[in-house]
Amino acid sequence: MSTAYKIQDQSAPHFLTFQIIDWVDILSRKVYRDIIIDSMIFCRQRKKLKVYAYVIMTNHMHVIWRAGDDNLSDVIRDFKKFTARKIIETIPDILESRADWMLKRFEFSARKNARNSVNQFWTHENHAVELFSPRFIQQKLNYIHLNPVRAGWVENAEDYLYSSARNYANLDALMEIEFV
Repeated sequence: MSTAYKIQDQSAPHFLTFQIIDWVDILSRKVYRDIIIDSMIFCRQRKKLKVYAYVIMTNHMHVIWRAGDDNLSDVIRDFKKFTARKIIETIPDILESRADWMLKRFEFSARKNARNSVNQFWTHENHAVELFSPRFIQQKLNYIHLNPVRAGWVENAEDYLYSSARNYANLDALMEIEFV
Protein backbone atom coordinates (compact mmCIF):
# COMPACT_ATOMS: atom_id res chain seq x y z
CA MET A 1 0.00 0.00 0.00
CA SER A 2 1.27 3.45 -0.93
CA THR A 3 2.23 5.95 1.74
CA ALA A 4 1.78 8.94 -0.58
CA TYR A 5 -0.46 11.58 1.00
CA LYS A 6 -0.86 9.57 4.21
CA ILE A 7 -0.52 11.34 7.53
CA GLN A 8 2.51 9.79 9.18
CA ASP A 9 3.05 12.30 12.01
CA GLN A 10 -0.37 13.01 13.54
CA SER A 11 1.02 15.98 15.49
CA ALA A 12 2.69 17.81 12.59
CA PRO A 13 1.07 20.64 10.64
CA HIS A 14 -0.27 19.54 7.25
CA PHE A 15 -1.43 21.17 4.07
CA LEU A 16 -4.71 19.46 3.17
CA THR A 17 -7.15 19.60 0.28
CA PHE A 18 -10.76 18.48 0.71
CA GLN A 19 -12.59 18.02 -2.60
CA ILE A 20 -16.31 17.58 -3.28
CA ILE A 21 -17.01 14.45 -5.31
CA ASP A 22 -17.16 15.05 -9.06
CA TRP A 23 -16.09 18.65 -8.40
CA VAL A 24 -19.72 19.61 -7.68
CA ASP A 25 -19.82 23.40 -7.17
CA ILE A 26 -22.00 23.25 -4.06
CA LEU A 27 -19.87 25.63 -1.99
CA SER A 28 -20.85 28.47 -4.31
CA ARG A 29 -23.71 29.09 -1.85
CA LYS A 30 -23.04 31.04 1.36
CA VAL A 31 -25.17 28.73 3.52
CA TYR A 32 -22.89 25.77 2.78
CA ARG A 33 -19.67 27.75 3.24
CA ASP A 34 -20.99 28.91 6.61
CA ILE A 35 -21.47 25.28 7.67
CA ILE A 36 -17.79 24.71 6.87
CA ILE A 37 -16.73 27.77 8.90
CA ASP A 38 -18.94 26.80 11.86
CA SER A 39 -17.50 23.30 11.83
CA MET A 40 -13.91 24.59 11.80
CA ILE A 41 -14.76 26.86 14.75
CA PHE A 42 -16.25 23.89 16.60
CA CYS A 43 -13.17 21.77 15.90
CA ARG A 44 -10.91 24.57 17.19
CA GLN A 45 -12.94 24.91 20.39
CA ARG A 46 -13.77 21.28 21.14
CA LYS A 47 -11.18 19.15 19.34
CA LYS A 48 -8.10 21.36 19.86
CA LEU A 49 -7.64 21.80 16.11
CA LYS A 50 -5.07 24.41 15.14
CA VAL A 51 -6.17 26.23 11.98
CA TYR A 52 -3.28 28.17 10.45
CA ALA A 53 -4.83 28.88 7.06
CA TYR A 54 -7.90 28.09 4.97
CA VAL A 55 -9.72 28.99 1.79
CA ILE A 56 -13.14 27.71 0.75
CA MET A 57 -13.64 27.55 -3.00
CA THR A 58 -16.78 26.38 -4.84
CA ASN A 59 -15.88 22.68 -4.98
CA HIS A 60 -12.89 22.22 -2.69
CA MET A 61 -11.04 23.78 0.18
CA HIS A 62 -7.41 24.04 1.25
CA VAL A 63 -6.25 24.25 4.84
CA ILE A 64 -3.18 24.14 7.00
CA TRP A 65 -4.16 22.24 10.14
CA ARG A 66 -2.49 20.64 13.13
CA ALA A 67 -4.25 18.58 15.78
CA GLY A 68 -3.70 19.56 19.39
CA ASP A 69 -4.19 15.99 20.61
CA ASP A 70 -2.00 14.34 17.96
CA ASN A 71 -5.08 12.94 16.21
CA LEU A 72 -5.25 14.82 12.92
CA SER A 73 -6.77 11.91 10.99
CA ASP A 74 -9.58 11.62 13.54
CA VAL A 75 -10.34 15.35 13.39
CA ILE A 76 -10.40 15.29 9.59
CA ARG A 77 -12.72 12.27 9.60
CA ASP A 78 -15.11 13.93 12.06
CA PHE A 79 -15.03 17.28 10.23
CA LYS A 80 -15.77 15.71 6.86
CA LYS A 81 -18.47 13.41 8.25
CA PHE A 82 -20.28 16.23 10.05
CA THR A 83 -20.07 18.79 7.25
CA ALA A 84 -21.21 16.25 4.65
CA ARG A 85 -24.22 15.23 6.71
CA LYS A 86 -25.14 18.82 7.62
CA ILE A 87 -24.83 20.16 4.06
CA ILE A 88 -26.82 17.28 2.58
CA GLU A 89 -29.55 17.79 5.21
CA THR A 90 -29.62 21.52 4.37
CA ILE A 91 -30.01 21.14 0.59
CA PRO A 92 -33.81 20.56 0.61
CA ASP A 93 -34.39 23.32 3.18
CA ILE A 94 -33.05 26.23 1.14
CA LEU A 95 -34.90 25.73 -2.13
CA GLU A 96 -31.66 24.75 -3.83
CA SER A 97 -32.25 24.89 -7.59
CA ARG A 98 -29.81 22.04 -8.16
CA ALA A 99 -31.06 19.90 -5.25
CA ASP A 100 -32.23 16.84 -7.20
CA TRP A 101 -29.13 16.75 -9.37
CA MET A 102 -26.71 17.17 -6.46
CA LEU A 103 -28.42 14.64 -4.21
CA LYS A 104 -28.41 12.11 -7.06
CA ARG A 105 -24.67 12.75 -7.64
CA PHE A 106 -23.91 12.18 -3.94
CA GLU A 107 -26.08 9.06 -3.84
CA PHE A 108 -24.55 7.65 -7.03
CA SER A 109 -21.01 8.21 -5.71
CA ALA A 110 -21.86 6.35 -2.52
CA ARG A 111 -22.96 3.32 -4.52
CA LYS A 112 -19.48 3.09 -6.04
CA ASN A 113 -17.77 3.08 -2.66
CA ALA A 114 -18.20 0.49 0.09
CA ARG A 115 -17.20 3.04 2.77
CA ASN A 116 -20.43 5.02 2.21
CA SER A 117 -23.96 3.80 2.73
CA VAL A 118 -26.24 6.54 1.38
CA ASN A 119 -24.30 9.59 0.18
CA GLN A 120 -20.73 10.55 -0.53
CA PHE A 121 -20.01 14.26 -0.37
CA TRP A 122 -16.23 14.56 0.04
CA THR A 123 -13.69 12.44 -1.79
CA HIS A 124 -11.74 10.13 0.50
CA GLU A 125 -8.40 11.66 -0.41
CA ASN A 126 -7.09 14.59 1.63
CA HIS A 127 -3.80 15.08 -0.21
CA ALA A 128 -2.06 15.52 3.13
CA VAL A 129 1.39 17.07 2.83
CA GLU A 130 3.41 17.45 6.02
CA LEU A 131 4.90 20.91 6.40
CA PHE A 132 8.54 20.60 7.37
CA SER A 133 10.23 23.98 6.85
CA PRO A 134 9.35 27.69 7.12
CA ARG A 135 9.90 28.14 3.39
CA PHE A 136 7.57 25.26 2.51
CA ILE A 137 4.94 26.56 4.95
CA GLN A 138 5.09 30.01 3.33
CA GLN A 139 4.75 28.46 -0.12
CA LYS A 140 1.58 26.59 0.90
CA LEU A 141 0.21 29.64 2.74
CA ASN A 142 0.62 31.72 -0.43
CA TYR A 143 -0.95 28.97 -2.54
CA ILE A 144 -4.01 28.87 -0.26
CA HIS A 145 -4.48 32.62 -0.11
CA LEU A 146 -3.98 33.20 -3.83
CA ASN A 147 -6.63 30.64 -4.90
CA PRO A 148 -9.45 33.23 -5.21
CA VAL A 149 -7.08 35.62 -7.01
CA ARG A 150 -6.13 32.92 -9.54
CA ALA A 151 -9.85 32.15 -9.97
CA GLY A 152 -10.43 35.80 -10.87
CA TRP A 153 -12.86 36.43 -8.01
CA VAL A 154 -10.82 39.12 -6.26
CA GLU A 155 -7.84 41.26 -7.06
CA ASN A 156 -6.29 40.97 -3.60
CA ALA A 157 -6.29 37.79 -1.51
CA GLU A 158 -7.49 39.62 1.60
CA ASP A 159 -10.66 40.73 -0.22
CA TYR A 160 -12.03 37.17 -0.27
CA LEU A 161 -14.24 36.67 2.80
CA TYR A 162 -13.87 32.86 3.06
CA SER A 163 -10.11 32.86 3.51
CA SER A 164 -7.62 33.33 6.31
CA ALA A 165 -5.85 35.91 4.13
CA ARG A 166 -8.09 38.41 5.94
CA ASN A 167 -6.63 37.33 9.29
CA TYR A 168 -3.08 37.74 8.01
CA ALA A 169 -3.98 41.24 6.72
CA ASN A 170 -5.41 42.19 10.15
CA LEU A 171 -8.94 42.59 8.72
CA ASP A 172 -12.23 41.39 10.16
CA ALA A 173 -12.46 37.67 9.52
CA LEU A 174 -15.07 34.94 9.87
CA MET A 175 -13.06 32.99 12.44
CA GLU A 176 -9.95 33.16 14.53
CA ILE A 177 -6.85 31.26 13.45
CA GLU A 178 -3.40 30.55 14.75
CA PHE A 179 -0.71 32.41 12.86
CA VAL A 180 2.19 30.58 11.27
